[in-house]
Amino acid sequence: MSAVTVTDSGHVRIIQLNRPEVMNALNDELSWGVVNALEDAAADDNIWVIGVTGTGRAFCAGLDLSGGPRSNDLARMTPRDRQLDELGWVSRMLLGPRKGTDKPVVAGINGVAVGAGLSLAMGADMRIMKRGARLMAGYPRIGGSPDGGLSYTLPQAMGYEKAMRFLLENRTVEGDEALALGLVGEVVDDDKFEARFAEYLDSLTKLSPITAKLTKRVVRNATTTIDLEGHLRYELVSIGRAFGSEDGKEARRAFIEKRSPVFKGE
Repeated sequence: MSAVTVTDSGHVRIIQLNRPEVMNALNDELSWGVVNALEDAAADDNIWVIGVTGTGRAFCAGLDLSGGPRSNDLARMTPRDRQLDELGWVSRMLLGPRKGTDKPVVAGINGVAVGAGLSLAMGADMRIMKRGARLMAGYPRIGGSPDGGLSYTLPQAMGYEKAMRFLLENRTVEGDEALALGLVGEVVDDDKFEARFAEYLDSLTKLSPITAKLTKRVVRNATTTIDLEGHLRYELVSIGRAFGSEDGKEARRAFIEKRSPVFKGE
């Protein structure tokens, strides 16, 4: 079974994360599958609008921490074993949807979105969410700081203080509150979600694709005032330090063992 499924309908391409047995948790196969699918959609002239969603009861539960053979090795998230100029898949959760294509990208949040999964959703240009879906930062639970561009997209969507509270309090936010906070643009009753997501994607194809592309370019340029790739590298250095600390290791042990962590500030 493919970790990513791709479906075309007219000028719309829907990319679905397809590891429902682990709530679409990200391993290398799924992560690079999403990155590559976004690149393919960007390069296809017949595709004007891109949708990203999940299968089953989750959009994406973040990094696969199961420890099994198909899970992700947390060491891969640090710069230790990578070239310094290689951002890796996690940073492309933002670069792919925002900078990698001028086509509108819409995230259909069909269920829980946590950590890098939330980064992928926030990297989209627009978001439609099931009323019963849940958003959570997740990083404090595993001793990490934000990655995937979340330190950029959250303050942009919510404002600085709300983003800080959301990240550090690690609160779970459901549909109506997510709408009020500005995390999503639309909330839909669960039983109407799939139809509304498809309808909205199709509605964007009624515009000239030239209009859509140029609109995205000017809005993106007007709201990107930092060296985005440089900032993503800074994110990776920071999360690498967080994961490499003794507190970070204790946080992940406690998460896996389902207990409260004991931190020493080391």
